[in-house]
Amino acid sequence: MFASASVAVGRESGGRRMEREPTKICAPIMADSVDEMLVFMGKAKASGADLVEVRLDSLKGFRPQEDLKVLVKKCPLPTLFTFRPKWEGGLYDGDEKGRLDALQLAMELGADYIDVELQVADEFIKSIHGKKPEKFKVIVSSHNYQNTPSVEELGNLVARIQATGADIVKIATTAVDITDVARIFQITVHSKIPVIGLVMSERGLISRILCAKFGGFLTFGTLEGGIVSAPGQPTIKDLLNLYNLRLIGPDTKVYGIIGKPVGHSKSPILYNEAFKSVGFNGVYLHLLVDDVATFFQTYSSTDFAGFSCTIPHKEAAVKCCDEVDPVAKAIGAVNCIVRRQSDGKLCGYNTDYVGAISAIEDGLRGTSKASSAAGSPLAGKLFVVIGAGGAGKALAYGAKEKGARVVIANRTYDRARELANTVGADAISLADLNNFNPEDGMVLANTTSIGMQPKIDETPISKHVLKYYSLVFDADCLHQRDSSEKSCRNKFLGEIQLK
Repeated sequence: MFASASVAVGRESGGRRMEREPTKICAPIMADSVDEMLVFMGKAKASGADLVEVRLDSLKGFRPQEDLKVLVKKCPLPTLFTFRPKWEGGLYDGDEKGRLDALQLAMELGADYIDVELQVADEFIKSIHGKKPEKFKVIVSSHNYQNTPSVEELGNLVARIQATGADIVKIATTAVDITDVARIFQITVHSKIPVIGLVMSERGLISRILCAKFGGFLTFGTLEGGIVSAPGQPTIKDLLNLYNLRLIGPDTKVYGIIGKPVGHSKSPILYNEAFKSVGFNGVYLHLLVDDVATFFQTYSSTDFAGFSCTIPHKEAAVKCCDEVDPVAKAIGAVNCIVRRQSDGKLCGYNTDYVGAISAIEDGLRGTSKASSAAGSPLAGKLFVVIGAGGAGKALAYGAKEKGARVVIANRTYDRARELANTVGADAISLADLNNFNPEDGMVLANTTSIGMQPKIDETPISKHVLKYYSLVFDADCLHQRDSSEKSCRNKFLGEIQLK
């Protein structure tokens, strides 16, 4: 479905694409008092925002005549005034005429934009007919806090908003699945007037960053993490410094880490800095994916150029690849997927085993002072792998290749047995692992989600058992930054160098 939208982007960039200004960053300002708002406005300017959204519905004891004069006059940035009623997800629960009168007053006092809801837009725009300042713009907005409608329904919604006389269309929907965002991208890229198209929730985060690629008028960035005016808003700092929003345009290639959960991953920090350092026009995102096959079917354009793959999709992703590296095929899991630019085919690799096993070998050499020339320190070691998923398969395969004696421990014994039979290992249930101590100096590798956010204090085995292990490795990238990320990054950067 999204392939068609991407083709349209390419065609339009050949000369017919409507010229659009770079996507603006708008800082939503919510506070109890005008004085607090003025402080936040100053912070917004210092943070790099282009304009502020003044949420009048957040003010306590709002006095339109006095407060609006101060807010307009003293704001160091262009202003967008919003007075959101409860029936549209805001805080205002008072007289409707007074609300609309306040928005008109903001316009008369010099506001740059006001946001008015579709339900009352006809009435409001008629009331200001002939009174609009030349550069003043009306944003007509629609919010859906349940889901994201079909492309046809969204198209009809845009037409309804345009028919009110809106200068700018704003549609905010909710992502039930990350593929919902593609429909908003389609609407945004084809629109003939400025569009703010954003999708709320963690699954919709990419809408708030890639709007700069698909021509969105603005995106919202908060001053501080966790303080948002709508679900899923990133900070201004992250938009500018993590995702390099000012560098994103129609030709930017999209990369990301596919997982569930995925928000804890530090991969975007690593890759976006790498892209910037080599001058590559790409952006790397968190991609909270529920169904990996549907994700690849939806985002099938070559603009979506490469992916890291983590829990729980490493095995399912193999079936989505057109070509799979022999080692990845033997392991039965991929953690790195590159979309070949010449034909759009997905090529899967497994760099987990290289990075993880190298890190474990380095750790063992560090504890024993052994020389790397003496062969792998894993040779002959008893190597216990917790987990029988994609990462577990990779580590079991890699350890076996290095001559270790491998034992697979898993909650489900049958799954452990299946993997053990595949790689030539032994199997036990995770419940029995606390009593498994046949020798000292073993190696333990946890490849499960145990210990990941939000339950970061949990451990797969009792701490007193750790004395039997000379080295413990946690594949959770939040706690263990190993060279598998570097290996995967090199795959992506290698593709970049070939272009």
